[in-house]
Order: sequence, then C-alpha cells, then structure tokens
Amino acid sequence: MAAAQIVEAVLDQQRTLDEALDAVLPGARLEPRDRAFARLLAATVLRRTGTLEAMLNAHLQRRPREGLVWPILLTGAAQLAMLDTPPHAAISLAVDLIAADRRSHHLKGLVNAVLRKVAASGPALLAETDPVTTDISEWLLDRWSATYGATTAREIAAASLTEAALDISVKSDPEGWAERLGGFVLPTGSVRILAKGQIEALPGFDDGEWWIQDTAATLPPRLLGPVEGLRVADLCAAPGGKTAWLAAAGASVTAVDSSQLRLQRLRTNLDRLRLTAQTVEADINTWRPDALFDAVLLDAPCTATGTLRRHPDILRIRTAVDVTRLATIQADLLEAAARLVRPGGRLVYCTCSLEAEEGPDQIRAFLSRNPSFERQAVVAADVGGLAEVVTAIGDVRTLPSQLAHSEPGYSGIDGFYIARLVRRDA
Repeated sequence: MAAAQIVEAVLDQQRTLDEALDAVLPGARLEPRDRAFARLLAATVLRRTGTLEAMLNAHLQRRPREGLVWPILLTGAAQLAMLDTPPHAAISLAVDLIAADRRSHHLKGLVNAVLRKVAASGPALLAETDPVTTDISEWLLDRWSATYGATTAREIAAASLTEAALDISVKSDPEGWAERLGGFVLPTGSVRILAKGQIEALPGFDDGEWWIQDTAATLPPRLLGPVEGLRVADLCAAPGGKTAWLAAAGASVTAVDSSQLRLQRLRTNLDRLRLTAQTVEADINTWRPDALFDAVLLDAPCTATGTLRRHPDILRIRTAVDVTRLATIQADLLEAAARLVRPGGRLVYCTCSLEAEEGPDQIRAFLSRNPSFERQAVVAADVGGLAEVVTAIGDVRTLPSQLAHSEPGYSGIDGFYIARLVRRDA
C-alpha cells in the first residue's frame, strides 16, 4: 500500500518523491529494507509512467478513478513488467490492497483481470516501446533537442531513465574505501558503488568517513580551488554535501539556507561526519554578513532536470513554466551572492538543471550587468581530467549520458551547469 500511496501523492498532489515518502512512511513504520523497496517501486512507476499506462490502457475502456485503484494498478504493472516479481505474488498483493481500500474494494475483479493480462502481454509491449518518447515529457525532449541536438537529446533521455549508481565523497583514502565498499574511484575522486540494501549499514557510515554525493555535485566546491583557511559561504546549502566537502578541505564555512528543517538535516549530517560549519537561517536576498567572503558558492534552486536518474518525480511534477519562474529567482540570488564576494574573490554558480535559461543564459546576463566580475575559465585538470564536461568558453556542463562505463549500471553523472567567476580587485 505504501508505494501506491507515494505514487498517488506525487501524481495527484504534485509532491516530490522524498516529500511523499516522508509523509506516507514517517519515522520507523517500516523496516529499512521494506522502506527501500517501497521507494524503488514508486520510483520505477514514476520513471516509466508512460509505458505502464500504455500497458494498462490496452486492457481498460476507461481509467478507474476510485480510491487508490490506479496507483495500485501502476505499482502492480511495474512489479510484473520491470521488477521481476512473480505474477502470483504481484497480482495477489494488488487484489489484497484493493480489498483493503473501502473506496475501491468493489473493483477487485477488475484489478485481478487487468494485471493477469499485463502479466501475459506486458513483456512484449515493453520490448516494442520506445521509452524515450513514451516516458520522457514531450516538453523536455523538445527543449533538449533544441539545446543539444536530437542525437544527444536522446542519449540524455535514455540515461535519465536509468537508475543511478551510488557515489560517495570520502574524507580520505578513496582507493581504500573503494576496495572496502566494492566499488572504484572516479576521476573526480568520488567512489562509485552499486549499493543494495540499507546505506546506513555500510562500513564507514556510522564512523562519519563518507557521505552520499553525486560526483557532479563535487565539482562546484572543487572549482573554488584550495580553500584551506579561507572564509567560504555556501548558499542554499542544505542538505549539506557541498558544505561537507568544503569543511573537509579545511575551509571556514558559513552554510546559509532559508529552511530551518533543511538546515537541521545539514547539521545532523555534519555531526555524523564530525565536521563543523556555521549555519545561518536566512533569505539570501536580504542577508548581510559582517564581512565579505573569500569565496561564495551558490547552488541555486532549479528545475533539477539533470537529476532524473535519482529523482524521477521531476518528470511528473515539473513543467516548462517552472523554468521561467525559477530563472527569475536564480537571477536575484546570483546578484545577492555577488554582493558577498570580496575583491579578488571567487564566485561559483551552479544548478542541476539541463535548461539553458538556468545555466549559460544566467551567467551571460549576469556578466553583462556586472562588469566587476569576469569568467575564470575551467580547464580539464580542474575537474579530474574530464575534458568532455568543459565547454568551449570554460564553463562546466555535465550530462547524464557522460561518464560511460563498460558496465551500464556504473555509467552516468547528474546533469549540472557550473560557472566560475572572479571579482576584479577594487
């Protein structure tokens, strides 16, 4: 039932997957393994909603709206077609869930019949379906095609529909931790593993030796250069991966976020890692610290279209309108961040969006308004030798289709845009 409720919360209430998970499964209502499976099942439905709907619609005259019947059908179809659940188990569970839902219990027979047909015909339909055009929102695919070309857009879309490996940032000895955790070290220094089960049970977690962070998210703090002993502001800092990276590198970090709840999670993460940073709950647009900073990192709120591998809910809750709305917010935050940089200091701007308005267009407009800043071009050596992610003008653009590996499960990287700027000396 939990997975169906999570799916309903995302599709009908437009909550994020993590918000829905917390709302449906607060605290310790499920064992960690069961909670992880509920998230996997819900994420699979959200990632492949178009395909699953096609499977179900082939056997329905109309979509049932009663109670949880549609989310239950979606989760049942996902188990049958994509998660290798034995048909009798998936169908029996779905029927039991319908029977327990007073709003739709009278549809037990329909659910049983439809899922039996999906079990029989689903594999053939799955093999015939183009997931890029079926599961990726049309507005996104059109945008990516216009920005990157049709071929690269398809590569981005296909990669975005795969489940991401687990990247971790380590305080030290990445080779040693890669061996202990059964992974390997990426050129950026992150350790990549295929983790199954409870993350908290992995060696080194309780000891605070590492934290989860996609390798793309390690690049913005890395581009600030050597930060030991410097005063660094991490803006929109929660949940704190970049703050942790900077603190571990020896910076004196001030982590700023407008959400008290998110800041508390940041503090909890830092406590586990035995790292320290000053935390400030504030609106960046109006925050005025006592002194300017040697370096400022702004990871601006965005559509997050580069993170679909980890957050498939973005496919179902974002629209083209969000790009314009968030671009306006980003422009204001970028101006606010610039006011915090001392003369000669660095400003790194980043978003985990693939949309031009949230990346290069922002920096182009900012530099035209602020002649006291200039681009400090990135070279491959700054990003672990990953020349493919460095643009012609010296920014960073990572794409989910990059960082390929011979084992597909180890491939990919979150889509980020990063620009490094410097404020000219007064």
